[in-house]
Amino acid sequence: MSDQSSDHSAAPAAGQARQARDLHAFIAGLPKAELHVHHVGSASPRIVSELAARHSDSKVPTDPEALVDYFSFTDFAHFIDVYLSVVDLIRTPEDVRLLTYEVARDMARQQVRYAELTITPFSSTRRGIDARAFMDAIEDARKAAEAEFGTVLRWCFDIPGEAGLEAAEETVRLATDDRLRPEGLVSFGLGGPEVGVPRPQFKPYFDRAIAAGLRSVPHAGETTGPETVWDALNDLRAERIGHGTNSAQDPKLLAHLAEHGIALEVCPTSNIATRAVRTLDEHPIKEFVRAGVLVTINSDDPPMFGTDLNNEYAVAARLLDLDERGVADLAKNAVRASFLDPAGKAGIDDEIDAYTSAWLAP
Repeated sequence: MSDQSSDHSAAPAAGQARQARDLHAFIAGLPKAELHVHHVGSASPRIVSELAARHSDSKVPTDPEALVDYFSFTDFAHFIDVYLSVVDLIRTPEDVRLLTYEVARDMARQQVRYAELTITPFSSTRRGIDARAFMDAIEDARKAAEAEFGTVLRWCFDIPGEAGLEAAEETVRLATDDRLRPEGLVSFGLGGPEVGVPRPQFKPYFDRAIAAGLRSVPHAGETTGPETVWDALNDLRAERIGHGTNSAQDPKLLAHLAEHGIALEVCPTSNIATRAVRTLDEHPIKEFVRAGVLVTINSDDPPMFGTDLNNEYAVAARLLDLDERGVADLAKNAVRASFLDPAGKAGIDDEIDAYTSAWLAP
């Protein structure tokens, strides 16, 4: 009797494990778009160690295995300190080009067809990289990546909030000067710490960027409450919200986001790594979906958080109890919320549909 009972309990477990493997395989081949992923934060351990070896005065480890411990964060402030130490490794246009091209290569391996990569040009220009050389480096890498990998990159220039209004002025200048503005630039953002960095002070800079045709995509509500998201909406005219994690605390805010089709760029593993959310099971993504908010899945700073976009989709699938069609719909959310042209959106949607139909065909 005990043997029979053991057999019956093992069968469902084996079936669940097989289903999980199948879903991971489906996700790995699924065409995707990504809307919230940082340029420097996407540097793989191999690239970070190579850059650290180039610049031996840095405290960043040159051993890729040692980077695992280096990228273990105690809180959001510690994450910012470590992030800035990696930013300091980007010192020449050659560093910029290498990083950008290799990030695109990693995206292509995950079937990312389109990505809006968040770049902080102020971090490079204040370290002495010529602005024109910086723009040329990212554009050269973008064009090479599209030609060689088929991955289309677009840029979001963001203000590093911790650097204040000087950084805001420089960022908007670089983003709106017709002699410098890169062809791939589509949006304007605000990153860095939220605590002690109120969103309304950046309104004049967002106004200038929007007037120049850029879309507004600030971070908000990641480590502060829903009031920061309201500020981003009211003062910065946000069209999407980076993270927006604590929006779940305000039902009126969730209703507003849903009514106006304002997407949240959700990054589950990032929120755990920076202690913005305690555990994955406590992540508010389920509340967002129940409220009808448009949710997109993103990796934020993937190597730093020991993740990638495929893993984030797997996490979201578990939290939302999604099958293959549900995951495909989630991938379509990112396409819908992107700033890609209509023909480009339709092309990726068609790819997602064709891939899903082929996968599920008997």
